[in-house]
Amino acid sequence: MVQARGLRFRFRIGGRRWGFPRRRIQFGRRASPALPSSTESTPALVDVLEPGPVARRPHTWPVLAVSGALEVRIAESDAEIEAAQRLRYRVFYEEMAAAPTPQMRTERRDFDKYDAVCDHLLVIDRNMRDEQGDPVVVGTYRLLRGEVAALHGGFYTSSEFDLSPMLLVSPPGTRFLELGRSCVLKSHRAKASTMQLLWRGNHLYIERYGIEVMFGCASFPGTDPDAHALPLSYLHHFHRAPEGFRIRARPELYVEMNRMEKDSIDIKEALRALPTLVKGYVRIGAFIGDGAVIDRQFGTTDVLIYFPVSRIDERWRSKFDRIGT
Repeated sequence: MVQARGLRFRFRIGGRRWGFPRRRIQFGRRASPALPSSTESTPALVDVLEPGPVARRPHTWPVLAVSGALEVRIAESDAEIEAAQRLRYRVFYEEMAAAPTPQMRTERRDFDKYDAVCDHLLVIDRNMRDEQGDPVVVGTYRLLRGEVAALHGGFYTSSEFDLSPMLLVSPPGTRFLELGRSCVLKSHRAKASTMQLLWRGNHLYIERYGIEVMFGCASFPGTDPDAHALPLSYLHHFHRAPEGFRIRARPELYVEMNRMEKDSIDIKEALRALPTLVKGYVRIGAFIGDGAVIDRQFGTTDVLIYFPVSRIDERWRSKFDRIGT
């Protein structure tokens, strides 16, 4: 590998060139990087390495995009992952109805076996500091690539949905990305830039790794599917994945989404009833799986998001490219 000090990479996005230091990032244990202070100047937009058929990580992740005091990047240390887990605990267990294990309650973190091998996308507010004086994580996404899942026990989503149709019909070598554990700090949910930066970070990540299919669980609050009869039926009738690519809820967990006749659905009302994240997915072209699942631990009703990257509408691609520039 050529020393990066004398090397510059050509990017597809924006035609920019950037240098990267030489450092190998390991899964699980990570060296702690120096976080930028609020007084440091930060590039308006930094793109990741050129996309292509590479399974390894880049030597280090730069800041991916910036909007005011907010920046989005990939966690590179255990401390940063723990900050994301504390945010997840605050949102899922303190604000919502998730039931923590005794250890989670003691440590005030949401965690499972997948955290050590996933990448963690972070939105950080440089104007806020935690108890250690570090910038605060205000948004997060958990990302698991297919080649990593194959080495570490598979995908989290398979505990609720049968992924075999997706895996069987996709050509050999298809690059998958599982999305999960998305949440935003309550004080930043009204700031459109927070979720936009998470989308921007995801967009750059899929470009970096040549991802072809994204998927994962998305949630409705509560465990009563009848309370969500309108939006669940809308997703079933108007956004269900095509036959052959239709991922079903596991038989023992299957909950019928078709709770209303198609002709009786008020589409505008159904869209208003969708959770913000689910609405965002279907607006940019995602499909929905067959059947919902009641997640008792998190107190949610989950649906399956299936999203071939090729379906991202060009106007949304252009919008993602402008975020943080």
